[in-house]
Amino acid sequence: MATVHLRIGDLVWGKLGRYPPWPGKVVSPPKDLKKPRGKKCHFVKFFGTEDHAWIKVEQLKPYHAHKEEMIKINKGKRFQQAVDAVEDFLKKAKGKEQNSDSKAESKGKKTPTKPLKILEEDDEDLSALKDPSEKPVKDDPHFHHFLLSQSEKPASSMEPISKRLKIIEEDTGSTSIQAADSTAINGSVTPTDKRIGFLGLGLMGSGIVSNLLKMGHLVTVWNRTAEKCDLFIQEGARLGRTPAEVASTCDITFSCVSDPKAARDLVMGPSGVLQGIRPGKCYIEMSTVDPETITELSQVITSRGGRFLEAPVAGSQQLSNDGMLVILAAGDRTVYEDCSSCFQAMGKTSFFLGEAGNAARMMLILNMVQGSFMATIAEGLTLAQATGQSQQTFLDILSQGQMASTFVDQKCQNILQGNFKPDYYLKHIQKDLRLAISMGDTANHPTPMAAAANEVYKRAKALDQSDNDISAVYRAYIH
Repeated sequence: MATVHLRIGDLVWGKLGRYPPWPGKVVSPPKDLKKPRGKKCHFVKFFGTEDHAWIKVEQLKPYHAHKEEMIKINKGKRFQQAVDAVEDFLKKAKGKEQNSDSKAESKGKKTPTKPLKILEEDDEDLSALKDPSEKPVKDDPHFHHFLLSQSEKPASSMEPISKRLKIIEEDTGSTSIQAADSTAINGSVTPTDKRIGFLGLGLMGSGIVSNLLKMGHLVTVWNRTAEKCDLFIQEGARLGRTPAEVASTCDITFSCVSDPKAARDLVMGPSGVLQGIRPGKCYIEMSTVDPETITELSQVITSRGGRFLEAPVAGSQQLSNDGMLVILAAGDRTVYEDCSSCFQAMGKTSFFLGEAGNAARMMLILNMVQGSFMATIAEGLTLAQATGQSQQTFLDILSQGQMASTFVDQKCQNILQGNFKPDYYLKHIQKDLRLAISMGDTANHPTPMAAAANEVYKRAKALDQSDNDISAVYRAYIH
């Protein structure tokens, strides 16, 4: 293969590992980032993403000369968006060049043709590299930052997270960790070398495990219905025979089950997690449960020398599949830091909320609001129908106002189509409402809206809607 002579600013196709060639540009590396020894390579920033890495010369090809060839072998949506971003960038750059030439000619000066300037990372118009209309899709191939991480020296216990993420301290002492550059949603996660266990492959757990595997984590799975493990074994996961075995053989074990009883049974039942906990082992409870259950689980895990974190997730099955969940964590801060790559793989944002129990409280409040809101929307749709108004028009008007959201549009459209395939089980939102009301009782705080919504969901359950989506609360109003 002929040697490729490149310079700063050249557009290229870069290939890293098993990922397909991707359009990028050669840029100057950060001043503190040294070139890998013994390798002839260039520092490349990729279009349509925030990814960058040292790429060997033999893995680079000039962009224009190989454009048609690359487009033929890769038809992915994100790939096409990246190519479109390159073309848009070229058009804008050409337009600026023409404007510059026109100004020079108007002054009677002849401006020599200059090579196209490709923006550096510090340039003001760096956003031109990224297609502003693109939506993050978790499944698409992008590139790991392992070469970058090797050359960075950790400065503190938070370094593995803060190198690529914003950390925002709040007055409450909680910490929000947000993907400052879409690292958590574009497939650019450097996986931890710790062994990960996952218990529970329901609507949420399945998407989480899939994304952990896609991002290169070593995962051992267990589910009460063993057949659900088969798909993940095919994707590279290992099979755990019991929760105790998973906890004993893995460094970090996650659990995501339906309710407080299931969470307790998984830990303290026969062949439960507690039997496999050893000093230093980490256990993360992702189920949405009450604070009292979290306190109990934390105590029994730490009594065996284990480390405990709660990390319930806000979202739906679709968001879980897309790796766009919001993680609420509380408990052992060092476990939270150790789980950095896992949380990046499964979610777009994570918050650390302090002592164990705080995440459960916040999660119940969020689900209380969501459940009450869904019940109100369903009530509005049925009242529109009862008074001779068009439900579709009601939705169209709603979607143009201040209450417009993807959630409202999706749920209302599903209702109008009679599609109640579960994205979040109705029985689970009713459970969360019940727990939130109980939490309000403990705090001597009124929850009348939640109490009213809870009654509607109970009615929907009595109509055999438990295993349908939360939007099936609509049926409680029409029977």
